[in-house]
Amino acid sequence: MMMAARLKGLVLGFLAMGLAAGGVQAQTASVPARGQTLPVGTVADDAADDPAIWRDPRNPEKSLIVGTDKKAGLHVYRLSGESVHFTPAGRVNNVDLVDLGARGVIVVASDRNDPAKAFLKVYRLDTRKGSLQPLGEAEGGAGEAYGVCLAVLDRQVHAFSVLKDGQIVQVRLDLGRTKATGTIVRTLRVPSQAEGCVVDSRTGRLFVGEEKAGGWVFDAQPGASAEGRLAIRADGVQLVPDVEGLALAAEGRTGGWLVVSSQGDNAYALYRLPDLAPAGRFRIAGGPIGATEETDGIALAPGRFSRTYPDGLFVAQDGDNAPDAQNFKLASWAEILMAVRTPTP
Repeated sequence: MMMAARLKGLVLGFLAMGLAAGGVQAQTASVPARGQTLPVGTVADDAADDPAIWRDPRNPEKSLIVGTDKKAGLHVYRLSGESVHFTPAGRVNNVDLVDLGARGVIVVASDRNDPAKAFLKVYRLDTRKGSLQPLGEAEGGAGEAYGVCLAVLDRQVHAFSVLKDGQIVQVRLDLGRTKATGTIVRTLRVPSQAEGCVVDSRTGRLFVGEEKAGGWVFDAQPGASAEGRLAIRADGVQLVPDVEGLALAAEGRTGGWLVVSSQGDNAYALYRLPDLAPAGRFRIAGGPIGATEETDGIALAPGRFSRTYPDGLFVAQDGDNAPDAQNFKLASWAEILMAVRTPTP
């Protein structure tokens, strides 16, 4: 499976470097990883998948990363890469979190243990201990769970459960102190297999990655139209399929950046908000830690974390961390933006 994916990446990457779009070559900056997590526990398999970042507003160096081992459960990592907690959960694919202040930090993972029925596993993150406290689960739709992303809309937490067949099931989460439940409020759809998603809570826009086609935009509000539009096309140059993880860094009222995993050529495509104009590409490569390849999930959080990550943290799953099991690589968002401004072919 991994060999086939690697071959596909080489072929599509070659297309992106000249055969696609009439010989147009996409410029791609290189940025070194500045840190990495310990490998996931599942070895010799496609296992690490998706990260989520919690930034400690009082002591950013104590921030945490939650990452999935999609064959086994959820890890909680420190910025050093140490795994401080593991929760067995079986086949959990993607993960997201939302900081509700005094109400705590809520973590939700897409549960694909039953391929015919998706669930959302809900946890509260103990930010002092770095552990996950189970709150139960909510139904996530009929089909195999894949992606998940969270948003606060009208003071309520909504989860978007992305199913493998292209359904996006919007679930309103009802969060008690010790138990969580959910209510399905509507269903959206893209034409084929989907996974990554992210919500811009400022503008109420939901971005969903259709793996072969590109990025879709929907109105995230539960009472809005279910119609979406394909706003970012996987053209084989700026964005090379498979389209995988999506992440967002907000700036001001509507500005910032959308990042999309261009898995087909081991890169990441950058788009400017709010107009989604292409704004460059980059790879995690060079330096002693090594590159990322075949990336599934990504996460991005602005703000100061440490001297190493002075203005934002980018985390990417590494699909080929040989000879060790898969893991997650950490990069400086400030370095990424600087490198994209002066890319090399």
